[in-house]
Amino acid sequence: MQSQDVVPPSSAVDVEQAEAALVEHYPRLVRLAYLVLPPGRGRSRRVLTAHALVQRALPRGRVPAPLIPAQSAVRDGGPGYTLVRLQVLRAALRPGRRLPPPLPQVWGLKLFPRSGGADELALDQRLSALTGPARAAHALRGLERLPDGDVREVLTAAGVADVDAALAEADRLPDPYRLLDSPEFDPCSLQARPTDLLRRRRHLKAALVGAAALTVCGALLALPGDGWGPDGAAAPPYARNPAAQAALDPGKLTRVSPTAWKTSARTDFSVWPARGDRTGDRALLRRALAVWARPGNGVRVSATPGTARGGPAGPPQLLYAGTVDTAHVVVLYDGLRIARYAEPRGGTRGAALDFARVDGAGRAGSGAVVLSRADGNVRYLLAPWVREAGERDLREPGSGAMALPLTDGVTSPLAGPAPKPGPCTSWNVLELTDGTGTRLVTDLGELVPARLTAGRPGGTREASGAKALRTWAPYACSLSALRSAGVRSVNAWEFAGQPLPEGGGEAAWVCTRAETWRGGGARVLAQFHTPGGRFGAVAAKAQDVPACGEREPRVLAGVLWKSENGHWYLLAAGSPDTRSIRADGGVEGSAKGPLLTVRARNGVQADLTGTRENGRTITGLR
Repeated sequence: MQSQDVVPPSSAVDVEQAEAALVEHYPRLVRLAYLVLPPGRGRSRRVLTAHALVQRALPRGRVPAPLIPAQSAVRDGGPGYTLVRLQVLRAALRPGRRLPPPLPQVWGLKLFPRSGGADELALDQRLSALTGPARAAHALRGLERLPDGDVREVLTAAGVADVDAALAEADRLPDPYRLLDSPEFDPCSLQARPTDLLRRRRHLKAALVGAAALTVCGALLALPGDGWGPDGAAAPPYARNPAAQAALDPGKLTRVSPTAWKTSARTDFSVWPARGDRTGDRALLRRALAVWARPGNGVRVSATPGTARGGPAGPPQLLYAGTVDTAHVVVLYDGLRIARYAEPRGGTRGAALDFARVDGAGRAGSGAVVLSRADGNVRYLLAPWVREAGERDLREPGSGAMALPLTDGVTSPLAGPAPKPGPCTSWNVLELTDGTGTRLVTDLGELVPARLTAGRPGGTREASGAKALRTWAPYACSLSALRSAGVRSVNAWEFAGQPLPEGGGEAAWVCTRAETWRGGGARVLAQFHTPGGRFGAVAAKAQDVPACGEREPRVLAGVLWKSENGHWYLLAAGSPDTRSIRADGGVEGSAKGPLLTVRARNGVQADLTGTRENGRTITGLR
């Protein structure tokens, strides 16, 4: 826990101080209010209420500062922040709260935070089962980093009658404090969707032709078939036409033979058979199809960048339908996208719909799909051609892979990669073995894991070999920067080794390039690793550039390095076809060949230019 400061009892807060604290810490205060408010209000209403509570938290004049803990020196907003936070908690915990229309009021739109993954969904469901004081205790512990003694004082000041009961109830919640900083619980980073446009139009028509509108509604309700009820969390249908109805018919789902992949000319998702213990559950399949076609307001929808979210053009292919941990999961494929529908086992409230673009996925790109994430663990559904699966720590190249049992193509839970907040001490990846070799894939927070390779662009190899594992080990944790970016594959290429001045040994230069499913948006990192170091340091990075890729297999980067004797140097390295390197600006110097070492000063900046063997120039990656 961080050290705590205490507000002096003699201090007082005027409205200007409180306003300054509110403005500076507004996103944090709104997130706190959002976490404490009852989840049953609906996500859109809860967002607006959280903003309204914070905006009404200013005092009307100068008031004594509360005798409760402030934030640490790093995040301390002073007595003003402490007072405003207390006002927000009091309002969020007030029973029977009746607010005037919240400001800002948004007409015609529903606003809700960006959807997270299965971990965030599970946490939100657990929080919804707690009382308001228990939710406040959990948020103060995890979001505000307050120890229990300070949490007790804050809750008492906020008017909680039984603080001990609130703390005991919060203790029963498994620790996922890292998830409180997720976009799932950020009411300031919002997605906008229209309200029911058709309903608004019907209301207008009803004012003109009420009787006709009633007749139309009666006709819709009297239509034969399953009607709207079995669609679960889906929105009401906008229209009924043969193509749309066919796409919603569970009986028309494409189902592939379990042995089709053995004789097919293609080896991708199109030859995956339907697996799971609920492939015959027509009601579940219909709900999944209906939510895909028209997700309701309560459905959490996410998609990898560049992935369309619309309904299927026709009946999709069923890949999986079954019970996974505490949810019913359906995985569908329409030739371009994977869609995963998940609903709690107890009902459709809290359903989630996720999309991933997979067009052009070959054998290497269609080996696994994420079925669920819960409590930091991941379950995968594997391709029918995968013979063995294992779990490996990419940070430890010398350790072996731990075998993962498979049940109907589903792996046992394996620990996910290290979370983004906090130190990175391990990075677990999935090892897949089939008849053509062994591959490594990593979970980057999306439905389809990213493939890991190593070697010079145009001649890459799977990252499962001993040399490739040693190449990847210092840079594994840099993969956290690629979460939720629609990454298809990541290659690590050690393009240079450089002797360090003053007998410092030899450093390695590695370029990692992440390719995306949408083609554009590739991310490139040039990283520098010194002898004995546990991690590589990012020397330069770029996006949407051809460097370090198959079309442009060359790179140039530099870094400032300090020797053990306290001397600073500019070190630069280029790919093997670099004939010379020149530095200009804060440091000037040149060298023949792909390496440059020049004495420098701390904090200087330099522009790097290289000349290739064919006479063309190359600039330093930034």
